Amino acid sequence: MTDQAVATFQQNLRGRVVHPTDADYDAVRALYNGMIDKRPRLIARAVDAADVISAVNFAREQGLLLAIRGGGHNGPGLGSCDDGLVIDLSMMKSVHVDPATRTVRVEPGCTSADVDHATHAFGLAVPFGVVGSTGVAGLTLGGGTGYLTRKFGLTVDNLLEADVVLADGRFVTANAKEHPDLFWALRGGGGNFGVVTSFLFQAHPVNMVFAGPIFWDAAKDGKTVMRTFHEFLADAPEDLGTFVGLKSVPPTDPFPKEHWNKRACAVISCFNGPEAEGRKAMAPLLERLPAPLFNWMGMMPMPAINGLFDPFFPKGLQWYWKGDFVKSLTDPAIDVHIAQAAEAPSPFCLMHLYPIDGAVRRVAKDATAWPMRDATYSMVIAGIDSDPKNADALKTWGRAYWRAVHPFNLEGAYVNFMMDDEADGRVEATYGENYARLASIKAKFDPKNLFRVNQNIKPA
Repeated sequence: MTDQAVATFQQNLRGRVVHPTDADYDAVRALYNGMIDKRPRLIARAVDAADVISAVNFAREQGLLLAIRGGGHNGPGLGSCDDGLVIDLSMMKSVHVDPATRTVRVEPGCTSADVDHATHAFGLAVPFGVVGSTGVAGLTLGGGTGYLTRKFGLTVDNLLEADVVLADGRFVTANAKEHPDLFWALRGGGGNFGVVTSFLFQAHPVNMVFAGPIFWDAAKDGKTVMRTFHEFLADAPEDLGTFVGLKSVPPTDPFPKEHWNKRACAVISCFNGPEAEGRKAMAPLLERLPAPLFNWMGMMPMPAINGLFDPFFPKGLQWYWKGDFVKSLTDPAIDVHIAQAAEAPSPFCLMHLYPIDGAVRRVAKDATAWPMRDATYSMVIAGIDSDPKNADALKTWGRAYWRAVHPFNLEGAYVNFMMDDEADGRVEATYGENYARLASIKAKFDPKNLFRVNQNIKPA
């Protein structure tokens, strides 16, 4: 790669090429997960689709390892690479809401908070996740589960079309009629098939919600809460988005000081509707449970619940994630969860179980690349701390927890909850019967596996 080639590349961009010698190189390359430290040879800060086309062509022609970075936080740092080219999409942050059709056009540098801000003004929301700083691109391409999933489906179930730059530099639009095989693969197949430069989503009426966390003492009440939650979920109205988890009460305001660092079992919920109906929806659960440490459910705008925990997870923390799909939640499994969570090396470590039911189940397993529609939960274990010295402890705890609970779970995991140290076969197990079709589509659109810095699907 000659200096002249790089200079020509820069001339072909409206954005900027960042070099290791630039003063802001370290700031630009820094990832959300402070545990990951990668040093790309070049970072192309794209500002439009034309920039993305130029960057993809440059990487292919120069034989560079290529990573695609959206606007959020890929756990294993697969939005970057060592000694290659990173296409940084974080400058592409346009959101356009069409209230007449209830559709939203979103660029790939957006976080879900960016979209929430734009849609809330129209009394609308797109089903995203549970954290406002999550990047729309990675969330969507991996599937997308969150507060609105039980009612409106996965994020990919609300994706209407995508503009994509392919490995050969072509720009195409994929939807149900144009390139339907690519559109199928994008809905859950991760970043394997191209660079999405624009997403078109279906939005839904969501405005004020009855939402918030409820915490119980994990040692005393955790098993009862988890078992009762599991039983409650079968008959809970789909307007109630809810999940259960094991964590600690954060040692900071506004949490009650007498409970700081206490191991807790939490139910975090979001009811799309008025308070009276929300309380009615929660009653069958709360009436069967002991008094909580605190119950902070109340009326709030949808963007508030989606960003409620963002202040506790700023960029630069140490993260180690492990995931699984879960079919059933038995008492022996709950016992393992509570025992392992109690060994967490940091008060910010957590385990969440996100329900897979309702609208998700009404879509066929082969209708999109996302396959696990007959699972019951998507589980994530996250070791989190601010101190880099605790990185090894987070990994040790996360791996031990996962090994202990995995015998109760299915073989695959949500790709957005998988690190880069997964065992061979995990990606294949995740996609199950859909994997062969994905590998065939990969061979059609990326036969040389240019897009391989991801949970990779190898070309058939």
